[in-house]
Amino acid sequence: MKRNKFIVIGSGRLGSNIATKMSELGEDVIIIDATDDSFRKLQESFSGYQVVGDATDLSVLENSYIKHAKTVVITTDSDNTNIYLAHICYYVYNVPHIFVRLSDTDKGRLLEGTYIKAIYPFTLSLNEFINLSHEEDEK
Repeated sequence: MKRNKFIVIGSGRLGSNIATKMSELGEDVIIIDATDDSFRKLQESFSGYQVVGDATDLSVLENSYIKHAKTVVITTDSDNTNIYLAHICYYVYNVPHIFVRLSDTDKGRLLEGTYIKAIYPFTLSLNEFINLSHEEDEK
């Protein structure tokens, strides 16, 4: 079975922008969200597929070609849901590349022993601020 799908779960600001960018780069993108209204955040250049459904329902994942996913990016607004979905992708579907957005850095411990990669928006923002402030100091 060829793994050629790029799946994004959660069509908020982060998820929709990742889906759009990967679509522009030529990936076969499927974005899943529980509400149809969330897809309004996708840009016009998005050329992938939109699936309305609860991604915690395995039939929604399977109908979204999770068995063909090479990458899954999970960006819902719930850390607990994101961790659950990451573990499903890892343990049940053996997705090779899994990225999960987490607000609580302590919850990253739940990913130890896996190759699941955590994205912490707070940490990224803090690091960017530090970098920018050092640039200002060097002027």
